Amino acid sequence: MNSLSCFLIVFSLSLLTSNFVSSSAVQDPELVVQDVQRSINNASRRNLGYLSCGTGNPIDDCWRCDTNWENNRQRLADCAIGFGKDAIGGKNGKIYIVTDSSDDDPVNPKPGTLRYGSIQDEPLWIIFKRDMVITLKQELLVNSFKTIDGRGASVHIANGGCITIHYVSNIIIHGINVHDCKPRGNTNIRDSPEHYGFWTVSDGDGISIFNSKHIWVDHCSLSNCRDGLIDVIHGSTAITISNNYMTHHDKVMLLGHSDSYTQDKDMQVTIAFNHFGEGLVQRMPRCRHGYFHVVNNDYTHWEMYAIGGSANPTINSQGNRFLAPNNRFSKEVTKYENAPQSEWNNWNWRSEGDLFLNGAFFRQSGAGASSIYARASSLSARPSSLVASITTTSGALNCKKGVRC
Repeated sequence: MNSLSCFLIVFSLSLLTSNFVSSSAVQDPELVVQDVQRSINNASRRNLGYLSCGTGNPIDDCWRCDTNWENNRQRLADCAIGFGKDAIGGKNGKIYIVTDSSDDDPVNPKPGTLRYGSIQDEPLWIIFKRDMVITLKQELLVNSFKTIDGRGASVHIANGGCITIHYVSNIIIHGINVHDCKPRGNTNIRDSPEHYGFWTVSDGDGISIFNSKHIWVDHCSLSNCRDGLIDVIHGSTAITISNNYMTHHDKVMLLGHSDSYTQDKDMQVTIAFNHFGEGLVQRMPRCRHGYFHVVNNDYTHWEMYAIGGSANPTINSQGNRFLAPNNRFSKEVTKYENAPQSEWNNWNWRSEGDLFLNGAFFRQSGAGASSIYARASSLSARPSSLVASITTTSGALNCKKGVRC
């Protein structure tokens, strides 16, 4: 196989999903991975102009080649893949510039603050005038049709409340640092220009997604929060979590509220091109009930396990790189929870084309080659060996005006 063929295979590992209607689940999850196969088959017909700066990361190759990215920011909204591909954020809305890093009054936020822009009813593309550290007095409630775009500045949401996406849709969170988040609450917080209400104490998640749909979290750096880095619960669906760099945390990512909360059976989340890095312990992710497509992630650190779950989730792991820790008792990628083997043997968890290093292994279960998994024959160990380079710029980027990001 020549080098051009290799590139085209890697480039086409997009997770384009079949069409969604509102928040309803894809009726046959097989359709999602069939789209991956179709993108591979169509690779030879793609415009070879991408070769000028193509990385093999289909999200980045969609926008990072543009030296005029600063004036074409909303192009990003066309670059999502996977279950969250229809998240448009603040596309076609006005640009809102955060000029003030303060957060003095969560009920009556000042114009120019991140909170003031995030609660507006109209679509907004939120950017930042300069580098800033924003310590939120209370959790930030993000209204529908918003993009929080940190490109061009070093933006840290840290040392206070963090981001809550609650009963909304069409949110893009891109290019920010989220860390050292603390529980906040037992007070009133405004969530729109016309409404505020009483919020109980939060868990201290970095990004909490609650009963929301069409959400995309991309190129963020997350670490050291009180509870989860990203939690997706209570009927949320149509979500992509991509290109993020996660470090120094215990319970990294929860997808599904509880074993008894069966409304999460329609949850669909794509986890792609992320780097799970140093200081992580478990839950990358921990899944319940729904359908989870875990593709081309780089797992370089875990202490307990990488991918786990309970309550019969479907987990399709493809083309990931798993580097096990040296501890001989922690080599297993997977962890089946809250059920005897006689039960979890029937859960559909599959590894296809994953790369296992330092003794890592994935315990598969369920139907194996049944129709619950589409054919994706090009997702083999060869492309997974390129995951380290595909994810090398995960996390918040250092974008400069006038040059490729």
